[in-house]
Amino acid sequence: MTMVSGRGKHLGTLPMRARTVSRSDRYEVLRDEAARRGVVIEYGKRLVDAETTGGGVRAVFSTGTSADGDVLVGTDGLRSRTRAIIDPEAPAARHIGLLNTGGYARGLRLPGEPGVAHFVFGRRCFFGYFIHPDGDVWWFANPPSRREPSRDELLAITSEQWRARLEALVADDQGPMLDIIAATDEIFPGWNTYDCPSIPRWHNDRMVIIGDAVHATSPSSGQGASLAIEDAVLLAMCLRDHPDAPAAFRTFEALRRDRVERVVQHGKRSGDGKADGPVKARIRDLVLPALMRRMTARGSLDWMFDYRIDWDASTSPGDRTPAERAEPAETSRPR
Repeated sequence: MTMVSGRGKHLGTLPMRARTVSRSDRYEVLRDEAARRGVVIEYGKRLVDAETTGGGVRAVFSTGTSADGDVLVGTDGLRSRTRAIIDPEAPAARHIGLLNTGGYARGLRLPGEPGVAHFVFGRRCFFGYFIHPDGDVWWFANPPSRREPSRDELLAITSEQWRARLEALVADDQGPMLDIIAATDEIFPGWNTYDCPSIPRWHNDRMVIIGDAVHATSPSSGQGASLAIEDAVLLAMCLRDHPDAPAAFRTFEALRRDRVERVVQHGKRSGDGKADGPVKARIRDLVLPALMRRMTARGSLDWMFDYRIDWDASTSPGDRTPAERAEPAETSRPR
């Protein structure tokens, strides 16, 4: 991960373990594996309510149908209906002052190699891009926005309007941003950026929330998909190891809360640095190189990027936790 200022000054480089995949590719892999295992997926049903029953939970959908099960796992994202059912007083997601858009640029030959994330702290807009092994450039931009525009407002902005707006925002910065924008056929519709700093209630006796529903983090952390996958694995372990759902949910929260809230805090700090005004930006550009060197030397982000889960570990009280039994990052294997 290499960072430069809008003036072209190198701010620092961080080694990291990451994999960039498109959302559609990730979805296809997960869907196909679920189908291979016989998991039934139904489309066009939106959760509207849920209630505990004598021995389980009943979910009610917008189609007027319902389904019964042992537990309800809410993976319903930023505006989780499950979260509101568990706790009607649950706080809403927090808008963090950045917009998102991006696209895929083709036909460019940029310096650099696949596997490097290039980040530009522009004077008026943060810009990131990745060179794909096939030569395409995957990119995103974070225009600052103190006001939270509505979904309809953002959808009303056309691809060409976004192109003109982004070109104006990066015109005075050094880097390949203008070329990347010009080589993009279709720029994504924009969306707001949010996070969930701390959700008081994660579960009741039969319902639990995971992923963005309970700890949405700014994309600046680069950990949204990773945290969701970690949640799924650890929740499965807790349900495997505990005789009843309430005990499994309590253990899951105890294993996860500190880590995910720390990631959310890190993402918020990183995002704040993207929207600095001109005075703070100059200070950031002076301080960041030294900070990056210290971070690299101390491995201060190892807690986030080198996290491992040992599927064979027990989550039962008195046993060592999955994190305590995790292998060192240098020798661990994906499980």
